[in-house]
Amino acid sequence: MSPVFPMLTILTMFYYLCLRRRARTATRGEMMNRHRTIESNSRTSPLNAEVVQYAKEVVDFSSHYGSENSMSYTMWNLAGIPNVFPSSGDFTQTAVFRTYGTWWDRCPSASLPFKRTPPNFQSQDYVELTFEQQVYPTAVHVLETYHPGAVIRILACSANPYSPSPPAEVRWEILWSEGPTKVNASQAREFKPCIKQINFPTNLIRLEVNSSLLDYYTELDAVVLHGMKDKSVLSLKTSLVDMNDLEGDYEEKDVCGMDSLNKKLSSAALREGSSNGYFDKLPYELIQLILNHLTLPDLCRLAQTCKLLNQHCCDPLQYTHLNLQPYWAKLNDTSLEFLQARCTLVQWLNLSWTGNRGFISVAGFSRFLKVCGSELVRLELSCSHFLNETCLEIISEVCPNLQDLNLSSCDKLPPQAFNHIAKLCCLKRLTLYRTKVEQTALLSILNFCSELQHLSLGSCVMIEDYDVIASMIGAKCKKLRTLDLWRCKNITENGIAELASGCPLLEELDLGWCPTLQSSTGCFARLARQLPNLQKLFLTANRSVCDTDIEELACNCTKLQQLDILGTRMVSPASLRKLLESCKDLSLLDVSFCSQIDNRAVLELNVNFPKVFIKKSFTQ
Repeated sequence: MSPVFPMLTILTMFYYLCLRRRARTATRGEMMNRHRTIESNSRTSPLNAEVVQYAKEVVDFSSHYGSENSMSYTMWNLAGIPNVFPSSGDFTQTAVFRTYGTWWDRCPSASLPFKRTPPNFQSQDYVELTFEQQVYPTAVHVLETYHPGAVIRILACSANPYSPSPPAEVRWEILWSEGPTKVNASQAREFKPCIKQINFPTNLIRLEVNSSLLDYYTELDAVVLHGMKDKSVLSLKTSLVDMNDLEGDYEEKDVCGMDSLNKKLSSAALREGSSNGYFDKLPYELIQLILNHLTLPDLCRLAQTCKLLNQHCCDPLQYTHLNLQPYWAKLNDTSLEFLQARCTLVQWLNLSWTGNRGFISVAGFSRFLKVCGSELVRLELSCSHFLNETCLEIISEVCPNLQDLNLSSCDKLPPQAFNHIAKLCCLKRLTLYRTKVEQTALLSILNFCSELQHLSLGSCVMIEDYDVIASMIGAKCKKLRTLDLWRCKNITENGIAELASGCPLLEELDLGWCPTLQSSTGCFARLARQLPNLQKLFLTANRSVCDTDIEELACNCTKLQQLDILGTRMVSPASLRKLLESCKDLSLLDVSFCSQIDNRAVLELNVNFPKVFIKKSFTQ
């Protein structure tokens, strides 16, 4: 065929697209004019009134800075009318997530990322809120009072949490999504993203956040849901922002492939053909290596092209690392059943955020794990609220090689369920943040899991005596490298002494918001002298930390990289200068609300030590 014909074909297609865009532009202009007319007429009609409501209740979240027994810095502050807005600054009446920036990814306790995580899934935390009335959303406004810019995704759910009968089907739709962006100003703002239309009413909204670009904790004050009770009114009111009529041939995409994941898994349609092209000439191992770069939905799509690639895409070696967290909104028992045959060799499995509201049953999870759990080394189950005691019993029975178990924010697990973890004697990492683990179960775990290297007990409010726990850790966990005791309510200098003497390999220790620790007892100086490998030390909100403690750290902990002494009244700029001169690798120093460290002192330290991020927060 002459090369002229393909060129004519391309020109013809280009001309057609130009005409189509021109027609679409005209159509949009007409729709905008019609919209303005309808909107101006509807202002006087109460039947077309837009419902504006603040969140009634916070029903689920992944983490928060605050305590389980108070309201300060907790997600529960998002319910109701604003407490702070439009004021800017650090206020206890706001909702604050546990982490910010990239500091938590650089510390010794950080876990390795999963392979095959879709690049457009970047959510780190979430919060779900309910509203009084179900509406067809026209806008969602987020009132941010400090370091805005963390919200990257807003979703709506079809289920009504206040309905007495469970829904036949639960759907999640993305109203708005965008990658993390840097907001230079830390002042308050009302975030008003342009959301898309959905075809069901909702009173359950989910915010997902990514705080990696923030210089400090983001603080949220309230969420406002705008919407119409009637769908026909919605179609008139929102024609201006119909996502199908935005510039260009925009097509709303499912950012994580979750809408069609089950269909891809179940599809068995393969293209018949005797030749597989150049793939017939490639070694099996090379094709496997190429396919390692595909995400799970892409792997499922490719499996439908031909028998050869279907064989490669179904090879269990492709599923040794399986991250299902990005597909939490659609993953269910059926999905697990389809994946079951492919995952017999899975070693890393991430089911965090999945299975809630009946998507995954205990029976479905148990069936999957009995087939696929024998090789498991790492199991992530953060915020998986379908878990019960039976699930943990199954894990302890079928996963004998498990080394890493994350149950963070599984706050619906009953206390007795944690007894089964003691059977996992190979555990090296255990995350129990915001769980109801009790002292007896935890002592049993520590007694039998002596290989532990990383242990997170932050905000575990059911533990009666942390000194007893610290004594057991010092006696049994000699290999411990990181320990999170964030907001443990009653540890004293006796427990610290047991930790310091029994765990000399500690590289990371979080004692933030532990009110019973007093510098006058010498506990912090003892830590510095006995733990020379410390890289991260959080003494957040301990007002007794003094110059002596800082100087001990400067002399003995020269590997220190992160130090948080927020709130202390006893530390001077001179001792901080000694610390910065001694600890050459120090990259984070939080001196917020330190009364002796004023803005001038911070400026001088920044000039002399430009590589260190020195944070000084404030309240207006």
